Amino acid sequence: MITRLSAPKNSVFAPRRLGRTGLQVGPLGVAASYGVPAAAVERAFERGVNYLYWGSMRRGRFADALRNLAGQRERMVLVVQSYSRMASLVGWSIERGLRNLRFDYSDVLLLGLWNKPVSPRILDAARAVRERALVRYLAVSSHHRPLIAKLAAGCDFDILHFRYNAAHSGAERDIFPHLPAERPGLAAYTATNWGRLLKQGVIASDCYRFVLSRPEADVCLSGPANAAEMHEALRTLDLGPMSAEELDRIRTVGAKVYAGDR
Repeated sequence: MITRLSAPKNSVFAPRRLGRTGLQVGPLGVAASYGVPAAAVERAFERGVNYLYWGSMRRGRFADALRNLAGQRERMVLVVQSYSRMASLVGWSIERGLRNLRFDYSDVLLLGLWNKPVSPRILDAARAVRERALVRYLAVSSHHRPLIAKLAAGCDFDILHFRYNAAHSGAERDIFPHLPAERPGLAAYTATNWGRLLKQGVIASDCYRFVLSRPEADVCLSGPANAAEMHEALRTLDLGPMSAEELDRIRTVGAKVYAGDR
């Protein structure tokens, strides 16, 4: 069953359709890895942040939030990640994660950080997990933009995670123009460029707004470490898309950061 979301009160960004999955997601997602407390996750969920990414570092406080929200499971899009390069461990990893959460299934199985085509054995293992109804959709993440564009044209994955920010904006050239009409869901990560943009005076909500000003980005993942950072991320929903002047400013900073990265 697909639950239709309505925009939370005071939110400028509307919920989005997660590509061909048909799932309705809030434009801002939140990741577990950085230590955000349970209460902050629950407040974000009330604001429509329902793309909940229990990734490479499965923090206990994030798990507490997911359990506390279990009564609203139909509104949640739960993402569980596996970095396994051994096919025999893919199913085990998902089973272990679900037991920890006390959930019956995950909406998404994310195969983490493949910068080359996913091994056929890993892909077969992921499909087997889906056939067992432990997950509903398959996703993959990559820093290799041409691979993302190629995968978008295929049917192996329902959701694609890719790097996109004001310093690394190559998706505008390598991914977005090449998307098919009926495309996978797209989730962008590293919006702050691992904090480098913040060190140049850019605020986190503007990093997320930059990403979400692109209609191709269904979800922008945030990685708050505490309640204050979650509050700042949620300002994204109040401020909405960037103006042309704001985009010019953040791109100028991004170019400086990119030069430093190089």
